[in-house]
Amino acid sequence: MPDTWDPTCYARFADERSQPFDDLLALIVRAPGMSIVDLGCGDGALTARLHRALSARHTLGLDSSPAMLAASAARAADAGPGLEFRCEDIARWRPEAPPDLLFSHAALHWVPDHVSLVPRLVGLLAPGGQLAVQLPANQDDVSQQLLLEVAAEAPFAEALGGWLHRTPVLDERHYARLLHEAGCVAQRVGSRVYVHTLPGREAVAEWMSGTTLTAYRARLPAALAGQLVRTYTERLRAVLPARQPFPFYFRRLLLWGRRGG
Repeated sequence: MPDTWDPTCYARFADERSQPFDDLLALIVRAPGMSIVDLGCGDGALTARLHRALSARHTLGLDSSPAMLAASAARAADAGPGLEFRCEDIARWRPEAPPDLLFSHAALHWVPDHVSLVPRLVGLLAPGGQLAVQLPANQDDVSQQLLLEVAAEAPFAEALGGWLHRTPVLDERHYARLLHEAGCVAQRVGSRVYVHTLPGREAVAEWMSGTTLTAYRARLPAALAGQLVRTYTERLRAVLPARQPFPFYFRRLLLWGRRGG
């Protein structure tokens, strides 16, 4: 499947995306000389911040998009020793040695079957290791629901073979149970709604173009993918109020657990 991630488009809302990163970082119990793996590191900017903030001994950033990783070499050099990046599928990755921290900021919603995923990730940790995850949970918002409606219509539905991007994200209590049953002796699970102030309603389509729409562009011919984006943008414009600035309410889950041992 082609790499349809656009780092420039994604970085357009870097400040807004960094807000939940900071909240997730605040949940981590700091320890000297930690080994960290960032699952779904994107362009590496926040991975470098994570590495510096925790004074980690070693941090490995993983992402499956060569386009997103293109700037990572420079970031690794700027962040000092111990930071590296690799292009790998985070759903299949296995560590060479158990890390002290598995961190993932807005990436694991691309990985299916969280009932199996969460205990598997906890099991990869060193004894006493931590799992810290931020998950977009905005599937009830009109921006997500409208995209599902458009993609389910002709001619897109036929070209997609009926496929639609449906999030595997669960509710808070389900994650709390999964962490507990996986052997976490301490945990914090909760949701937060972030109010992102965008220039106008058109920026919501730009936001989606940098995230969920990438999955559709990867599965459609270029001309049809462009038609999908245009149709979706027109539909959004018809239902969203013409406010400048535009408040974009975005719900996210923050999960933290410490493995026993």
